[in-house]
Amino acid sequence: MADSVHTLRTPVPSRPASPGAAGTPSIAGLRRLGRGPAPLRKILIANRGEIAIRIIRTAHELGMTTVSIHSAEDRFSAHRTKADESYVVGEGMTPVAAYLAQDDIIRIALEHGVSMIHPGYGFLSENAEFAKKVEAAGMLFVGPQPSVIDGLGDKIKARELAISIGVPVVPGTPGAISSYEEGAEFVEKHGFPVIIKASMGGGGRGMRVVKEQKDFKEAFAMATSEAKTAFGDGTVFVERFLYKPRHIEAQLLGDSQGNVVHLFERDCSVQRRHQKVVELAPAGSISEELRATLLADAVKIAKAVKYRNAGTCEFLVDDKGHYFIEINPRVQVEHTITEEITGIDIIAAQIQIAAGATLPELGLTQDTITKRGYSIQCRITTEDPANGFQPDTGKIEVYRSAGGNGVRLDASSGFAGAQITPHYDSLLVKCTVRGATFEIARRKMLRALVEFRIRGVKTNIPFLFRVLSHPVFVGQETWTTFIDDTPELFQLVTSQNRAQKFLAYLGDLVVNGSTIKGQVGEPGLHEEIPIPTLVDPEDESKTLDTSAPCQTGWRNIIQKEGPEGFAKAVRAYPGCLIMDTTWRDAHQSLLATRLRTIDMANIAKETSHALQNAYALECWGGATFDVAMRFLYEDPWERLRTLRALVPNIPLQALVRGANAVGYTSYPDNAIYEFSARAVENGLDIFRVFDSLNYIDNMRLGIDAAKKAGGVVEAAICYSGDVANPKKTKYTLEYYLNFAQELVDCGIHVLAIKDMAGLLKPEAATILVGALRAKFPDMPIHVHSHDTAGISAASMIACAAAGADVVDVAIDALSGTTAQPSMGAVCSALEQTNLGTGISHKNIQALNLYWSSVRQLYTCFEANVRSSDSGVFDHEMPGGQYTNLMFQSQQLGLAGQWKEVVKSYIDANILCGDIVKVTPSSKVVGDFAQFLVANKLSRQDVIDQADKLDFPNSVVEFFQGYLGQPVGGFPEPLRSKIIRDKKRIDERPGKDMEPYAFEKVRKELTEKYGTTITSTDVLSYCMYPKVFEEFKEWTTKYGDLSVLPTRFFLGKPKVGEEIHIAIEKGKTLIVKLVAISPVNVETGIRDILFELNGELRAVQVEDKNAAIETVRREKATSEPGSIGSPMSAVVVEVRVHEGQDIKAGDPICVLSAMKMEQIVSSPVSGKVSRVTVTEGDSIAQGDLVVVVQHS
Repeated sequence: MADSVHTLRTPVPSRPASPGAAGTPSIAGLRRLGRGPAPLRKILIANRGEIAIRIIRTAHELGMTTVSIHSAEDRFSAHRTKADESYVVGEGMTPVAAYLAQDDIIRIALEHGVSMIHPGYGFLSENAEFAKKVEAAGMLFVGPQPSVIDGLGDKIKARELAISIGVPVVPGTPGAISSYEEGAEFVEKHGFPVIIKASMGGGGRGMRVVKEQKDFKEAFAMATSEAKTAFGDGTVFVERFLYKPRHIEAQLLGDSQGNVVHLFERDCSVQRRHQKVVELAPAGSISEELRATLLADAVKIAKAVKYRNAGTCEFLVDDKGHYFIEINPRVQVEHTITEEITGIDIIAAQIQIAAGATLPELGLTQDTITKRGYSIQCRITTEDPANGFQPDTGKIEVYRSAGGNGVRLDASSGFAGAQITPHYDSLLVKCTVRGATFEIARRKMLRALVEFRIRGVKTNIPFLFRVLSHPVFVGQETWTTFIDDTPELFQLVTSQNRAQKFLAYLGDLVVNGSTIKGQVGEPGLHEEIPIPTLVDPEDESKTLDTSAPCQTGWRNIIQKEGPEGFAKAVRAYPGCLIMDTTWRDAHQSLLATRLRTIDMANIAKETSHALQNAYALECWGGATFDVAMRFLYEDPWERLRTLRALVPNIPLQALVRGANAVGYTSYPDNAIYEFSARAVENGLDIFRVFDSLNYIDNMRLGIDAAKKAGGVVEAAICYSGDVANPKKTKYTLEYYLNFAQELVDCGIHVLAIKDMAGLLKPEAATILVGALRAKFPDMPIHVHSHDTAGISAASMIACAAAGADVVDVAIDALSGTTAQPSMGAVCSALEQTNLGTGISHKNIQALNLYWSSVRQLYTCFEANVRSSDSGVFDHEMPGGQYTNLMFQSQQLGLAGQWKEVVKSYIDANILCGDIVKVTPSSKVVGDFAQFLVANKLSRQDVIDQADKLDFPNSVVEFFQGYLGQPVGGFPEPLRSKIIRDKKRIDERPGKDMEPYAFEKVRKELTEKYGTTITSTDVLSYCMYPKVFEEFKEWTTKYGDLSVLPTRFFLGKPKVGEEIHIAIEKGKTLIVKLVAISPVNVETGIRDILFELNGELRAVQVEDKNAAIETVRREKATSEPGSIGSPMSAVVVEVRVHEGQDIKAGDPICVLSAMKMEQIVSSPVSGKVSRVTVTEGDSIAQGDLVVVVQHS
């Protein structure tokens, strides 16, 4: 046998013949040069997965030919291809049964000249009958003798053996028992807690821990039943259950000459349901004295049974000593950590011992075996820790493993494209690390786990992070129920999986195009927009360094002197300041509010320098809040935080709707206070508080909330009518002066005029601003207008001359028409007076170069408003609404009827009582106007039929009083006819609302979305619950796309085009579209191939255009019971069913279109005979919804 061992050490020739020379050996030939005698020629591995590969590798190192077996389901598994030969086993059997087909395995071995069989672990590794069959067939079994396997498999016999040779055991029944009465005798003597174990069991099956007498009988019955089912033997034994014991096991090697050595011990205490999760060697928490005693006892037991080959002697350890449990007669999953600390290849030793080698011949005597350092193993499995460790299945989309110094991986299906099936153990890869100390090894393991990138299936890596970072593990104080006893381990930190989510979005964009609502066509620019260079205002021959944000500006005064000091400084400024609306109202008016944060952030630092002397940047609130989530899938709070960090010097302003904050409805008072406080906390400086009806009670709440939050309160008068026109008698100068007095009495800091439609002509501006300045000489006045009619630049200059302190402008490229007047024009004009703005014209033009490109980029959202429209003096439509309503009308099928919509807007306003029109009151008038056009109704028709018509929800709620009280009150009897028996509100709508339960909601959201929920998330949900939920669903699927360049967020990338995505500071993803597969005609799926940082990655995308099913909907008839849709919309809710009796006026369904909801009511009483729609259906105006057989 010494010769056999010697041949294993024969080196392969170091210089084989050159590749082109005759007789150059093949890989197999090179391996055979070191081959030993017959027993070491050919080995079959009767197992699968990582252990099969582990054995194959060592066998190849020994010069052996390897044979693997595989079930039909494992035909793509890695162990099949790693072996020299591989054959199907157990054809026609179940996936697990195939690997238990003893006779078929032996048949394969004999047919292919196998000399030995290694069973690995699990499956047949502890089956004495199989070991006998192998030996009977003339082959070697790599493992203990069949008689030893048989004897050690019986835990009762093993226990009796330990007692007989003086090895301590846990107190328990003297033998196997099958009746409850026998178990009851033991617990009466030894008490609780106890553990019930199957006498023939393993792997945790047939085990029950019982802590109280009342549970013992049921647990005993369950344990015996489970043991009978799993092992065919229902006998059990009962032991005293140890409190927080450690699981320590000794690795043993024995040979056929009776020699036995230990390879030190392993600590396997970190278990879940008796299955090991993390193992370490050596056990650092036991004394040297205990270690020596435990190892000596392990060797003693092995010698007593004449143990041959590798095995593990397992003990429980507590503060009183160690107790023998069992010997596992096979190699263990965790054998790798012993190999790492000893340098001994346990698999090689197994094979050589099976071939007849003795331990001394292998150089394995106890005095030569030493340990060095520490080793830890983590079992990475495809299990979901957040879902009770439920195994996950599917295709591995991405697989990037760890590596480097001291890291060892033992894997099987660890590769991209591998299919994880439900048939086998969920172990994916064993990660083993080695370090000089336990702490070095622990940190190395954490580093290795961080390096793993596994996508497509869930893994337990987040849970392993928690275990390795827990103070109990760090202190090496774990016990066998540590996981079950430590619920905080399940507070998982999950991977963001950002890259794969980006690819999923880009893949869908490539196949199906953009799904961003309101987009028409591709973006108009496909190049990166250059950042302009600024000049030094003091010396325009020099350039400004804009690598860092400017630190000097009007915000410094707010921070040092507070809102009151800021207001005084503004009032004392000799010129006229500007506020730039580019970041909010300008793009809301021109680009349907679709401007993304990234395009503001890219120019933010330059803006902080160029507009250093600006009063403020309007960047938040209004429609931008919900649109950010609803259509751009961005967090509006993150937008505020981002811009604040990049522009620390210029005050940031938000438009807030008094008692409605940034919503369209009333909220509890505490919600408004909380919103205001969080807004300041996240970087907001100025609150422009308005009410869409100039309702002072709503304003008072918003003003008080903003003041208590520490913000600058700018209260706005919403301007309507014309104070210079004596024929306009509702909104007179006297009205505005009185309303201004009410606002000033609230303790505001700045008084604003909000001319949302652009009605303020130069003469009216002079009159109104002049009167306000005379009445409030110390109050800063800030004027906002829109350029719909083309006169707002002149009006703003008139305002400045009349005493206004601040006027609103927009960068030239986003100015004019429905936006604000041109910044360059207004600033240049004022510079020639004594009212200069302190803003460099050259730097305005530099910024404008950037914004000109941005506008080109966003042409897919342009509302096609090409010129001024002085008709605004008639219809009074707000600038922001003008473009949005035009777009909305197109979506509702009214594209060719814009003139009718405008005319009906005038009629709708009169029907509402000639109200102030700004969101949300303007939305009421807009919805009302579209309702009139869609249903071909005149103003008189509404007056005559109001008690029978189904008005849009927004109109009904306005007349109920949900927005507040309009100037002059509601028109009657129209109000009563519209609201009928619905609730009537004649005071502040939110006055009596119950406080919002922030903590309760946060808990609910955390349960639904995880621990990342923040206080601002709760506020977003408070304002827009459904929109927030859809936003979270989107980001869960695609991640945070706010960092994706806009041209790739909206437009399809081209094949070969590189996309650079800066996901965080110093970390950029480089993505390239490589190829698009043809559509799979059966599934409708396309494979999209990308390169991500140079590595190929594939995503599968459903082609939504692959199979188009045309649905032609039935139209409603003129019959009274044939009820059609009043508009093009989506069915949100169906409230009736076939056979239901209904009355005239009962709601049938709820429709939604572009934020407008409408309830469709039945015009007749009767029985519902047909319902033709379901929730989620998209229907056109006139499509049949319900048929009622009227009575």
